[in-house]
Amino acid sequence: MTTDQLAERVRGICLGFPEVTERLTHGAPGFFVKKQFVMLWPQGHHRLEAPHLWAAAAAGVQDEVVGDDPERFFVPPYVGGRGWIGMRLDGAVDWAEVAEVCEDAYRLIAPARLTRDL
Repeated sequence: MTTDQLAERVRGICLGFPEVTERLTHGAPGFFVKKQFVMLWPQGHHRLEAPHLWAAAAAGVQDEVVGDDPERFFVPPYVGGRGWIGMRLDGAVDWAEVAEVCEDAYRLIAPARLTRDL
């Protein structure tokens, strides 16, 4: 999958949630519902050259997913200290899982009035 196709796939997931906007942040697509909930790095970032995303996550999720699958999940720089998770998007990507990670991040950040209808 090309970086453009990857970005379109993630964009389709994130922009499907109510009142989400996309804007470039640090040169990469970021998805916001008042505050940012997902950041996409389609060409990699820092020491991880593989495409990946960062997503807001509830307390305890980071330890769980990184512990269960450290090949696919990681603690991202900068936002990892706030519990965000990193997810690799290379190899065989489970797009249902990507959608779930994005939806969980959205639900965590979005106002309750927007998540009631999901």
